[in-house]
Amino acid sequence: MRRICLIIILLIITLPGVCCTSVIVTAEKSGIGRPVMLKHRDTGVYDSKLEMFHGEHYDLIGLVNSSWRSKPVAKNTNGVPEVWCGMNSAGLCIMNTASYNIKNDKVPSSAMDREGLVIYRALEICASLSDFEFFIDTLSRPMGVEGNFGVIDADGEAAYYEINNYKSVKYDVQDEPCGYMVVTNFSRSGREKDRRGVDRLERASEIFSGMSVFDHKTIINNISRSGSPIMRDISTSSIVFEGAVKGKEAVMWTCLGYPDCVPYIPIVMSENIPSFMTAEGDGNALMCDYAKNVRKSGRDIGDLITFLENRIDNFFKNR
Repeated sequence: MRRICLIIILLIITLPGVCCTSVIVTAEKSGIGRPVMLKHRDTGVYDSKLEMFHGEHYDLIGLVNSSWRSKPVAKNTNGVPEVWCGMNSAGLCIMNTASYNIKNDKVPSSAMDREGLVIYRALEICASLSDFEFFIDTLSRPMGVEGNFGVIDADGEAAYYEINNYKSVKYDVQDEPCGYMVVTNFSRSGREKDRRGVDRLERASEIFSGMSVFDHKTIINNISRSGSPIMRDISTSSIVFEGAVKGKEAVMWTCLGYPDCVPYIPIVMSENIPSFMTAEGDGNALMCDYAKNVRKSGRDIGDLITFLENRIDNFFKNR
């Protein structure tokens, strides 16, 4: 019995948690005149899709787990969608990474994991960073979250917010000497001994230090397709937001599936989501299924992806 208990404990310790690698780059640093934000998503939920929602104040497009209706991550969602990153018709873009070193209370796990609900609510009612800050300041406590929330808006503002059940700490990316901020699975303001994802932060920072342009193409190819430690068995999608600027709407460049197995697709609020990236009810996106099949087969389709992405970029630029 003791040996069985030990094996179970070891399995629990070594099981991958919900982890992500992210970065925000200022408009001045990006080289394209827009703030840019990456969410490289790691999760044990492999089935995902994009959905459009008509929110209270703004329409929004979000990345969701395919089964969010029947198997939500949080308890007692009351049917509210769980969105893990997305953008709205006001040009606000939000994502998060899990943190494991800022929860300092006794709120039970049954009342946690509400990050997806917070992102959805923020996207349906907020248009700017100041709106998001007011929303967080007035949200009922405990908030049921422990995470790092990245936010960019149509005014070019960009920041990370480290949020636990009772407070929020803001880091304005404009204050970063390098012009960008890499975040994985710990919070700067949290306990140093509980930091996770340090290896991924160090690797991403090393890659970024050698880059001069930070757009969707360079970030996805250099970061999301960089191999270990950033690419993991539980990497399920990679999304780069290029923020809205005067006369141009925000773009959500989306690899819906393991990034080596699918091309990125540009998503904008003014157009419908491609049918292969969404599905009704608990259905899974065809693109996500395709990525899983390609990965399982072991095929190398890098040349095909490069060809497709070059065509996609040319079409999107000249449309």
